[in-house]
Amino acid sequence: MGTILVTGGGGFIGSNLTVALVKLGHKVKVLDNFSTGSIDNLQPVLKEIELYKGDLRCLDDVRRAVAGAEVVFHQGALPSVPRSIADPLTTNAVNIEGTLNVLLASRDAGVRRVVYASSSSVYGSNEVLPKVENMSLCPMSPYAATKLAGEVYGKIFYELYSLETVGLRYFNVFGPRQNPKSEYAAAIPRFIKALLNKASPVIYGDGNQSRDFTFIDNVVQANLLSMQTCAAAGEVFNIACGKRITLNGLLEILMDITGTRVDVVYTAARPGDVKHSLAGVEKAAGVLGYCPKTDIKEGLRLTVEWFTKESGL
Repeated sequence: MGTILVTGGGGFIGSNLTVALVKLGHKVKVLDNFSTGSIDNLQPVLKEIELYKGDLRCLDDVRRAVAGAEVVFHQGALPSVPRSIADPLTTNAVNIEGTLNVLLASRDAGVRRVVYASSSSVYGSNEVLPKVENMSLCPMSPYAATKLAGEVYGKIFYELYSLETVGLRYFNVFGPRQNPKSEYAAAIPRFIKALLNKASPVIYGDGNQSRDFTFIDNVVQANLLSMQTCAAAGEVFNIACGKRITLNGLLEILMDITGTRVDVVYTAARPGDVKHSLAGVEKAAGVLGYCPKTDIKEGLRLTVEWFTKESGL
């Protein structure tokens, strides 16, 4: 196996993937500008990787990092639906122009395959459950639009230039190394941080919205499978557990795990948020051999364990 590049390798998903690749004995390079990621996430493998500090929006930075890579895992992005609503221009530049730069640089450098991160947000307001890959897509936010654009570009580069591309539609990924501090932090790290500090967690809406939460190890597994599976080229796949839980139900489990009982603060629902999400994962199972090994309860237990250790509580 040749060299592997992980864009956004300092981020939550990217760093977990980078650590896994190094453990498997791969030669790994990372490209990140650390605007949302952290170099601390890479501490376990910092001496074993080649680190490029650069910006996805700069084609020269991307070309330097891509040179010599056989496979590129494109995890770099500006995440968050609320952030994209507040600043659609920057989200567009990083997620669409950045993805185009990765595809261009990969094509020109002779990269064999690009596995890129898409999102369940592309399904948007389509109310049919479960979500399956061939259903109509109705993005509800600039972030979702950028992820759909990335899929379209991926397909085009496969069809026009024979660059193998694989898109993974992540459903609400959680786990160790996820940032709880940002104002745009995802629900699970925010909830855990609040409970560990005996504070009241905040839910946007009534808490009855449901999600197909996916532990990070399942996502890493899907990426590793996508690197090798011949039939995956040119395709997109849902990556999730195929089960959903409400935010209220999620908090109940977290309160049981942490042993903390506090009142929940409910506030106005956020614009662009989807009410219900559930993935059909049959395509990923059939083509990739994907099988989520860590369920929601075990994933939450492992995540609380990690955050507890990190916080020193």
